[in-house]
Amino acid sequence: MADKRDYYEVLGVQKGASDDEIKKAFRQSAKKYHPDLHPGDKECEEKFKEVNEAYEVLSDNQKRARYDQFGHAGVDPNYGAGAGGGSPFGQGIDIDDIFSSFFGGFGGGGRRANNANAPMRGSDIQTELYITFEESAFGCKKEVKYNCVTTCGECHGTGAKAGTQPKTCTSCGGSGKVTINQRTMFGVVQTQRACDACHGKGKIVTDPCKKCGGSGRQRKTKSVDITIPAGIRDGQILNVGGRGNAGYNNGPAGDLHVVVRVKPHTVFERRGDDIWCDMPITFAQAALGADVIVPTIDGKVSYSIHEGTQPNDVFKLKGKGFPHLGSKGNGDQYVRVTIEVPKNLNSKQKELIKQLDSTTNDKNYAQRKNFFDKLKKMFND
Repeated sequence: MADKRDYYEVLGVQKGASDDEIKKAFRQSAKKYHPDLHPGDKECEEKFKEVNEAYEVLSDNQKRARYDQFGHAGVDPNYGAGAGGGSPFGQGIDIDDIFSSFFGGFGGGGRRANNANAPMRGSDIQTELYITFEESAFGCKKEVKYNCVTTCGECHGTGAKAGTQPKTCTSCGGSGKVTINQRTMFGVVQTQRACDACHGKGKIVTDPCKKCGGSGRQRKTKSVDITIPAGIRDGQILNVGGRGNAGYNNGPAGDLHVVVRVKPHTVFERRGDDIWCDMPITFAQAALGADVIVPTIDGKVSYSIHEGTQPNDVFKLKGKGFPHLGSKGNGDQYVRVTIEVPKNLNSKQKELIKQLDSTTNDKNYAQRKNFFDKLKKMFND
């Protein structure tokens, strides 16, 4: 325990980071090292535990304050136990016990409550859900399958084999705590810590459940139906309360975070709540104007191309974009025009184009005229 890394370093944030920054860093790190993404990787598993431990402390204002003041010794009574204790005041003395001794009287002391059996909320988990471009535009209902830790159905969380019960710990008499008397500069200080034999639970499993190996928990694949709102963006996260890992000691389950991934479309591109697409038209349509059929996410619509349309001209279809998530209205659709030059012309077609070209002049090609005017000025100078 003595080589524990700084919790702020574990999450990759500064000491003065806000709650939101800490939560964001935790989600990124938890996703990076999640055991489901690295099956059998012990190093990632340990890092995942380290990230959860850091977040448990830094997300709690009281624990964070103690950690900022005393480091690991302020939040972990067993920290540095190999050296005889985990307190900045000396071996075997915990800072909370010192304060309780001052105010409760030497030798009798105000004792801290044992929290090993207190209900504890389960951890949050994260999974990804892939949807189509159209589903993100109109919304949909999806079944999400995910892996999570649940209470063992065989032993109901006790860890003991069916038909048996955990036995009372003989080391602590079932209290989960052991009392230690130590001589200090203040006199004899009486402290309490979690029992090493039962780890503070007051019970010991002598005949473990075969299904969960005595842990009282098991990993299962579950599913949940969720509603995808219209207009959702790629990377947005939907929170499903109470669908995360099971809690401890009848504590509530954590939450399930569903990261929505939108598959790219073959024709459309999303920019904010607007939709963009490129549409090829013929030379004749561009020169003479024409009514064309334009694809949208709502279906096909008719649009009149004006005479003399140029390559890369853009026209707008109002209200044909994505719904504004959480508010009324829609974005727009923008269509960029590309003019396709015909290939594989026969002799008659080539002749007709030559005839057309012989009848045009600078009035018909304003951009061409402007270009050569610039060249003349450049070389004359």
